[in-house]
Amino acid sequence: MSRSTDPTRILTVPNLLTFLRMALIPIFAMLMIYGHWAWALVAFTIAGISDGIDGFVARRFDQESELGTVIDPVADKLLMTTAFITLSIPSVFGTTPPRHLPVEPYVTITVIGRDVLIIASALAINIMTGFRGFKPSWPGKASTFVQVVGVMLILVAAIFPELRGFYLPTVYITVAAFAVFSGVHYIFHVARLMRESNIDGSQQH
Repeated sequence: MSRSTDPTRILTVPNLLTFLRMALIPIFAMLMIYGHWAWALVAFTIAGISDGIDGFVARRFDQESELGTVIDPVADKLLMTTAFITLSIPSVFGTTPPRHLPVEPYVTITVIGRDVLIIASALAINIMTGFRGFKPSWPGKASTFVQVVGVMLILVAAIFPELRGFYLPTVYITVAAFAVFSGVHYIFHVARLMRESNIDGSQQH
């Protein structure tokens, strides 16, 4: 049995944590929609912490798997997309009940637009060149971290409305700025990976 099809490489602790994170997404969305901000913060915090733990466990205990490299970023994208869309709905439709905390639409558009750009570019490159050596960049990891912390801070402001005008504008600008920078950087990052891949290929020949 190959390493990639070995069941022990599927039911690993990191993968189980990723599945937990994915299972928390609909729960988090429901809590957000019904305005249970404190519980939504708890669910999101657990999901966010699990993201950091699964990567550490995978590297520390040699539990990295091909499945994990696929579902981990998918879980991250689903979680963050769900968070920003549910937080932006009141702004989009112009409804702001007292318990709602609308995020500025430009933040959500920037975050999701970056992910769409990266996924579409990776897919196009793979189709045209067959290149599959995509790896996360440090600005991309930093952007995800900033997004996670940003959503937590937004939910804290939802629980304590007196904090809304204190730091939220800074949170919005920071999240959007990191998304834009990491998206632009990823283009050059992939170009470098492709050059290195070509160099390695030529050396093997």
